[in-house]
Amino acid sequence: MSGAAEQGTQPIPSIAPAQAGTDLYAVIGNPIAHSKSPVIHTRFAEQTGERIEYRRLLAPVDGFADTVRAFVAAGGRGLNVTVPFKLEAYALADRLSPRASAAGAVNTLRFDADGIYGDNTDGVGLVGDIETNLRVELNGARVLLLGAGGAARGAVLPVLERGPCALTIVNRTAEKAQTLVEQFAQAAREAGCALSGGAPSTIEPIPYDVIVNATAGSLTAEVPECDERAFGPGTLAYDMMYGAQPTVFMRHAQALGARISDGLGMLVEQAAESFWVWRGVRPASAQVLAELRSMLGASV
Repeated sequence: MSGAAEQGTQPIPSIAPAQAGTDLYAVIGNPIAHSKSPVIHTRFAEQTGERIEYRRLLAPVDGFADTVRAFVAAGGRGLNVTVPFKLEAYALADRLSPRASAAGAVNTLRFDADGIYGDNTDGVGLVGDIETNLRVELNGARVLLLGAGGAARGAVLPVLERGPCALTIVNRTAEKAQTLVEQFAQAAREAGCALSGGAPSTIEPIPYDVIVNATAGSLTAEVPECDERAFGPGTLAYDMMYGAQPTVFMRHAQALGARISDGLGMLVEQAAESFWVWRGVRPASAQVLAELRSMLGASV
């Protein structure tokens, strides 16, 4: 969980080239000192034998594009992008993956002879964590998505591609949820999924298979509005946020009998997808996730 961005008073950082024989990558954000990405990608490199150097890169809030250009000039090959720069990364890219176009945001940049390629691996990371690590099938599932902001928008297409029978998107501002329904209507038809959305009052009062909290409520210890009857013993209640302790949403869901998970696995899985976008090699994530969980001392 990240705090507010630091003030944009810092100069554009000076970026040293990578060590000889290695390719340079980094995670860029503001703030950035908390990022677990260097640990994750260093482990991926050790595991796969890929020779990379991975750093944290603090960019001024008003100097994202200039920092990226300095990074490329230093020989940088790719960036993970975090708060608050995902929309700026989207605007900076020369080419976008279909999932980045659908999300309207970029969390992965690759620099090559054709310019700047922008991708969004967040939704793939979510799906990978749910299906691979938590072993919950999305195909044929009834899925409830809480929230309609950037995190939710990045999840919709990857979830639809897994073939749920129904996906319901709810948001305090119902119009935002309905906008997503309209945006992804064609993808839902192709997936054979019943897609609907609106205010929290539209939630069916019967248990869902998967409920994903894509709101920022866990940052402020606020439980998103949701009919308690949507939670059951067969429900996976998933919070995109993570921390050493269960979030308020997770505690609420657990009290209602649901199985719970935080978003640490999503972090690792989206990183693995970024690694593949950069290197064409797909690392294994289970051991890295276990190490991160141990580092956090987490109880979930």
